[in-house]
Amino acid sequence: MALHLVLCLCVYLLVTQGAQGNIDEYDCVDMYKQPAFQHPLLKNHKIQETFILDGNIDSINTYTSTKEDCPKGTVAILRQGNESQNVHLNSAQYFGQHFATIETVLDGSIYRGTDAEISIHDLNLQNNQYSKSQIWLENGSNSIQAGWAVHPRLYGDSVTRFTIYWTRDGYHKIGCYNTQCPGFVVVSRNLIIGKGFWGSSVYGQTILTYRLQIYQDGISGNWILKMANEVIGYWPREILTYLNKGASLIRYGGNTYLSPDGISPPMGNGHFPVADYKKTAHFKNIAVRNPNYERVYLEDKVVRLYADCNSCYRVTYWGYFKSTGVSFSFGGTGGNCGT
Repeated sequence: MALHLVLCLCVYLLVTQGAQGNIDEYDCVDMYKQPAFQHPLLKNHKIQETFILDGNIDSINTYTSTKEDCPKGTVAILRQGNESQNVHLNSAQYFGQHFATIETVLDGSIYRGTDAEISIHDLNLQNNQYSKSQIWLENGSNSIQAGWAVHPRLYGDSVTRFTIYWTRDGYHKIGCYNTQCPGFVVVSRNLIIGKGFWGSSVYGQTILTYRLQIYQDGISGNWILKMANEVIGYWPREILTYLNKGASLIRYGGNTYLSPDGISPPMGNGHFPVADYKKTAHFKNIAVRNPNYERVYLEDKVVRLYADCNSCYRVTYWGYFKSTGVSFSFGGTGGNCGT
């Protein structure tokens, strides 16, 4: 009888083991009872089930099942508290932030998405610090972000985890990490958002990367998030007034936040950028979607480099090479970097 009630509710307590051995609890929640649908603008939203990119069709009903999958009709939601919804906002206007990034110049161009191969690194941080390697797509007061983060205050540990963030009002009140507030629609039956990565690059020895895609669907207008071969979910067009017109700016790279004693954490792999990819954090094979949704290489003429504290963090743009596509390296040791 108890088992029957659990099945009817479509909520299951499952666990997944992160990169450093920690156990995360998550629920398998009915797709239409996930946090996103508490947003008043999504009251009548119908979940997008088919996604087309580069002529390939992805469907939320065709992913290969594994023993860690949630049952069909449900999605995986990490159990997290709400204490971090509106702290450590990812914008240069907030004190304590530091950046080492490349970004597109604001020349009136519109982008319908981007993809890149991103290196993964382990870092050990203090409780109030964070260090991220991610992609931002922005227009007006709208910003959507995805990548990896080491964020002890958000997660309670220093595991490198896949993390998303969004805001629709310029970081004032509306928006949050992961699924801590209504907005992002999860379609994956696997726990991906908030989960620790499967490993890390080893300095001077091995490189571990993952491919991340964020693109606007040409039919629905939703902003789709895809890692490797699986669609994770999307930001619905209803909540992104400005991004509905496309992104006017794309940013790639690192972002940190300091501890109460004023010390900023390491960024990337904790080392300054160099040409040897085994010794540096990096993005490679960077491409963008033009206004016609065509995938093209990021062009040198639209790239702007930004590092706000050269003694702590740096960024080096390599441009295009056949072996790596368009790429750059970034990172640094952190320390007393100012506010």
